[in-house]
Amino acid sequence: MLELANLVHVYPNGTRALDDVTLSIPKGMYGLLGPNGAGKSTLMRTIATLQTPTSGSIRFGDIDVIAQPERLRETLGYLPQDFGVYPRVSAYDMLDHMAVLKGVASARERKETVETLLSQTNLWTVRKKAIAGFSGGMRQRFGIAQALIGNPQLIIVDEPTAGLDPEERNRFLNLLAEIGETVVIILSTHIVEDVADLCPRMAVLAAGRIQLEGAPLDLIARTHGTVWKKTIAREELEAYRERYKVIATRLFAGRTIIHVLSDSDPGDGFGPVEGGLEDVYFATIDTSRRGTAAAAA
Repeated sequence: MLELANLVHVYPNGTRALDDVTLSIPKGMYGLLGPNGAGKSTLMRTIATLQTPTSGSIRFGDIDVIAQPERLRETLGYLPQDFGVYPRVSAYDMLDHMAVLKGVASARERKETVETLLSQTNLWTVRKKAIAGFSGGMRQRFGIAQALIGNPQLIIVDEPTAGLDPEERNRFLNLLAEIGETVVIILSTHIVEDVADLCPRMAVLAAGRIQLEGAPLDLIARTHGTVWKKTIAREELEAYRERYKVIATRLFAGRTIIHVLSDSDPGDGFGPVEGGLEDVYFATIDTSRRGTAAAAA
């Protein structure tokens, strides 16, 4: 179990990136959703001991993460949003080098580790190829391979499917699902579908604060009867924004579909939406933004 309590992180310029973040994250896949700038990467770097919070505590089992960062690093796998490697080195040699850095001293143990990880991430056939020639999906699979060195019990992946084509995305998510049965995996992303597909529990982070937390199906059930949709002309959008709480818009066949939040039927040609995690997310982010704007005013 990973326990975060009252985490605050204020950057030297005064930006409050984390504001009293408290979470309990069990074994399995845990989704952290939020828009760009929400504080997700700051939170991931803080958990990964790459920066120290202004205040608050982090515990992983019996490890005090802030006081004992080296203990957490022994059992941590981390795939950051911007994962850099030596591009001209082969996948096999790079993993072998990283295994040395992770403390795998035995040549035989390193060989077994590297070969197992290359097979597990479906990179065995390109093990001698320079990483510079890898596709985006192959690089991400290599990234998760290096994160798995040393059998970590806590794995953090930050925006892992951004920029991947649908086939590579599915392959990567299936790999995460296989790994996530026995360890804690935090999936930090702004892609709602990734969390919906994988995570039995999740949280929404916006403006540095946890806005919502729970099981996706429970959170979806809360929106039942409160989300409504209508197809309108594009030029009508601003007028509808003034009259209704519009939480999402999308184009279909040249027309604009809007989703609005209302506790009762708004009439005016709106129809009910069964609801989904995307509507939960948009409603939560909209409420957060309105609150921030009201506080600023």
